[in-house]
Amino acid sequence: MFSSMRLTKFTVLSMLLLGAIVGGITGAITTIRVGRFESISSSPSQDERPRVLSIPKTDEQSQTFTDEESQTIETVRRAAPAVVSILITKELEQMRPGSSDFPFDDFFQFGFPFEPFQFKIPQRQQQEQPPARRERREVGGGSGFLISADGLVLTNKHVVADTDAEYTVITNDGKRYSATVVGRDPTNDLAVVKIQGKDLPTLVFADSGDIKIGQTVIAIGNALSQYRNTVTKGVVSGIGRRVVAGDGAGSSEVLEEAIQTDAAINPGNSGGPLLNLRGEVIGINTAINRGGQLVGFAIPINSAKIVVESVRKHGRIVRPWLGVRYILINEQLRKENNLSVDYGALVVRGDSRTDLAVIPGSPADKAGIVENDIILTLRGVRVGERHSLAQEIAKYQPGDTVELKVLRKGKELLIRVKLEEFKE
Repeated sequence: MFSSMRLTKFTVLSMLLLGAIVGGITGAITTIRVGRFESISSSPSQDERPRVLSIPKTDEQSQTFTDEESQTIETVRRAAPAVVSILITKELEQMRPGSSDFPFDDFFQFGFPFEPFQFKIPQRQQQEQPPARRERREVGGGSGFLISADGLVLTNKHVVADTDAEYTVITNDGKRYSATVVGRDPTNDLAVVKIQGKDLPTLVFADSGDIKIGQTVIAIGNALSQYRNTVTKGVVSGIGRRVVAGDGAGSSEVLEEAIQTDAAINPGNSGGPLLNLRGEVIGINTAINRGGQLVGFAIPINSAKIVVESVRKHGRIVRPWLGVRYILINEQLRKENNLSVDYGALVVRGDSRTDLAVIPGSPADKAGIVENDIILTLRGVRVGERHSLAQEIAKYQPGDTVELKVLRKGKELLIRVKLEEFKE
């Protein structure tokens, strides 16, 4: 009893002493740290508490930080009501218990890689299964923003690409609207959907040709398809990027003259606006680079203005059509194929036997363009990676006649083509 009590007291005393020693060491370390960064020559008194260190700002810097923060808050306040979430729903088969959709079946059928530990799974008896029931399920989502008070919404084509799906628009105040796809742009990752409404808030377009590298931008969207109107902020990291964006399922789009930004853009942000500090739309958030951090891309809003005007004028997206498949020539392609030029669009077949170089009956076919022609210029504009053929064609309207300079078997030809409307 006595020894136990003595041990307890000794233990308590030891812990108290240890606490005092550790406390003293900690205090010493704190004092040294404060002394090093605050003032090496000064020795703070015991009554002084360590002060939080800060880098002094000039009045001008403080005013700049305050102004930008206030401007950001005000921009988000005004813009957010016009940003919407787009939900995608489809009718799918229900999963049955014991069906081959059970996620572990395949794993166990292959067994483990070690020979002595292989297992055999008893075969399930084949039984007649009742017809699978179907249910409506939410399968994805994206973003968009209102461009007219009566309910036109601009978004990405890949957000509403599934023609068998149904789409629902959720506005910032939580209201749900059934949405109809008005048109999908055949040459760019853009689409317009329509909801029935009136006096809805809208966003204003900027001139994306005026943007500068380093300027502050704000992205708003339905992050991860579940966090509506998520706001991120960054800068324009680059302009004029040519990006091939894929959806992971074999489909891809070439983004011409894309805006690069370090504002965090996540899956589900697709179709949402990229804004300047005045709250004007400079781009449509479209793609991210999963291999890097804070590398996102947006389609310049100037590319979408033609689409919007077409919908307002015709009630659908009207795009001109030439009717050729091509690859852009660069220095590497020139060397590997011993070409005489390092620019232009080489008219070639696609991967499949049915992917002809020149579409029969197309404007290009009618004008006499053939496989292996190299289209050098369109109305004097040199075709290349900075000015792709599709990008230049998109500047015109169906019915316009354009002059192409074509290189064929070493000779230059001038060919006039009357563009037609693209039909899906």
